[in-house]
Amino acid sequence: MPQGHLLHTLALTEEKSLKTLVENRRAFTLKNCELNVFETKEYSAMVPLTFPDFVVTSMLRGKKIMHLFDQPGFDYLPGQSVLVPAHVTMQIDFPEASADNPTQCIALALDQSKIDQIIHRLNEDYPREGAGQYWQLHRNQYHFLNNVSLAQNLNKLIHICTGGGLAKDILADLALQEMIVHIIQTQNLKLTEEHPQAQEQPLDYVIGYIRANLTEKIAVEKLSEKACMSRTSFYRAFKREFNLSPLEFILKEKIKKAKQLLSDSRTSISEVCYQLGFSDLNYFGRQFKKSEGISPSQYRSLQEPGGQKK
Repeated sequence: MPQGHLLHTLALTEEKSLKTLVENRRAFTLKNCELNVFETKEYSAMVPLTFPDFVVTSMLRGKKIMHLFDQPGFDYLPGQSVLVPAHVTMQIDFPEASADNPTQCIALALDQSKIDQIIHRLNEDYPREGAGQYWQLHRNQYHFLNNVSLAQNLNKLIHICTGGGLAKDILADLALQEMIVHIIQTQNLKLTEEHPQAQEQPLDYVIGYIRANLTEKIAVEKLSEKACMSRTSFYRAFKREFNLSPLEFILKEKIKKAKQLLSDSRTSISEVCYQLGFSDLNYFGRQFKKSEGISPSQYRSLQEPGGQKK
């Protein structure tokens, strides 16, 4: 799994204050949530951890291997988050943890009534497009990358929970609403990748059309027509659903296709550029580097035998 947007690390607990070297816990309790900060400084395996509430966990530093729902363990790294239902036990390995290389993660425990209240408000005040479409947390979409909006929001929540001030419960409640929205948007986007053939709703059809026509220049007006919406309504619905504008989504899909072509064929970089509807090679290179952190040529070289694949 590639890297998502990183959260800010927190200062480590002083050695003399540690109660244990495995999942040492600091807790910050608010009215509707509790922020837990866990640190591990030695190798350990299959450490059980269970919460009585729904938790949003996110890695800050180091590496864990997470075992959930009787599924094979998966690497859990900074830039990633995991949702864990109440009373579900995580089994966690710390294969690289040491005093010099500790793991650090947060677990934000949420009151279920607060989650229900937020989702009810979203469905009442901001209904999703399409019949039978509702705001909801998808419990099977539990491991995902942090996008920039979610990372910023989690950093804000950490700052609020660990800070002072009489208004921290109010500010945390506002940030929790924002977090739930960002998580659902992230899950919705991931669902389009895992079920690319689903075309039951207007936006599903548009997503399928974009992916089938990546070599073309796709106008937002044409997409709004296919969704049977005005341009303004379509743009607003798309942004609300995925936290991306239609043009941002198109660019994201083009870069994803470019990575596939650069990895799986000897097509030249310029041919990849023009094949995907870019009219300027420099623009393609800038957008690729903005997305992936490296140039198309650097990305291709990493796919060669002996290169470290991204």
